[in-house]
Amino acid sequence: MLLRFVYLAVSHAFAAVRLLPMSDREKDVEILVLRHQIAVLERQHGGGKVTFTPEGRAFLAALLAPLPREFLRRLRLLVRPDTVLRWHRDLMRRRDARTCRPKRPGRPPTVRSIRLLILRLVRPNPSWGYRRIHGELTTLGIKVAASTVWEILKAEDIDPAPHRGATTWADFLCSQADILLACDLIETVALTGQRQYILAVIEHATRRDRILGTTAHPTANWVTKGARNLVMDLEDAGATVKYLIRDRDAKFPVGFDQILANTGIQVVLTGVRIPRMNSIVERWVQTCRHELLDRTLIWNESHLRRALREFEQHHNTHRPHQAMNQAAPLRAVPEPLEPGQITHLDIRRRDRLGGVIHEYRHAA
Repeated sequence: MLLRFVYLAVSHAFAAVRLLPMSDREKDVEILVLRHQIAVLERQHGGGKVTFTPEGRAFLAALLAPLPREFLRRLRLLVRPDTVLRWHRDLMRRRDARTCRPKRPGRPPTVRSIRLLILRLVRPNPSWGYRRIHGELTTLGIKVAASTVWEILKAEDIDPAPHRGATTWADFLCSQADILLACDLIETVALTGQRQYILAVIEHATRRDRILGTTAHPTANWVTKGARNLVMDLEDAGATVKYLIRDRDAKFPVGFDQILANTGIQVVLTGVRIPRMNSIVERWVQTCRHELLDRTLIWNESHLRRALREFEQHHNTHRPHQAMNQAAPLRAVPEPLEPGQITHLDIRRRDRLGGVIHEYRHAA
């Protein structure tokens, strides 16, 4: 023990002599480094290889890198001086990557609002090419290159105009809604077991329906008479119709189409077993079944005709339609109530067909 004590005293005496030529800054740095290494050793339990956190590496690198290599070799470090210098190089490389990012080559990206406008122009205009779209943007005061329009269309996988020129069935219905009618023959069964047929027509634009007649025997004369009644009703209402959509039911005779053609109405046939091509009237048929036919016991043809008359009036004058912002075909959406009226509501119910259909109105 005595020899060990003498060894420690001599070694620390030489260490004190080594500290004499050191400046105060170098002494402070060495104290901070030794304290940091002691803190690292205290956090690491169980011995083993000493590991530094990224923050600890950055601290030592920033503290020791400006000092000369000879000073680093004299320090009692847990790692080699070359390791500290490597940490400093990595730190500087990450800083340069954050502050000196390379500039993006080429032209700046197109403004997002212009990209959205180009897509907005191309979808409802399938016959427009990129040159036509570029011209429309120019008339709006938006200056972009024609090649930019082409690149945007290509990035969105939009084909050139010749491949998009064909009009789809949905586009045809939307563009011709104001002059379109749709008709269908509906079948139901009375309590007597007798089948009844209903000939109905609906307008695409206003969703107004017309019940042209009911019968147990849909003969060619009866269907043709329904076409005449439709033509007279359209003339009285002053409606302009150019197309009527119907399915390929054999109950529609040739005379049905001829009567309509004589008044300038062209009959458009749907595909075989494709009810979605006549979706407007098919949706009306579903509504009629759910709200009337499935909830009413039909006694005979006279009872069916009276029930359909009530349903037609309800559908055209009261029932709201989502496609028309909750307005009825023959009634616009009323103005919103005042705050004072909302707090004192007096709503009355009106029953149709003995309570099968309910309508609600404000008390007079």
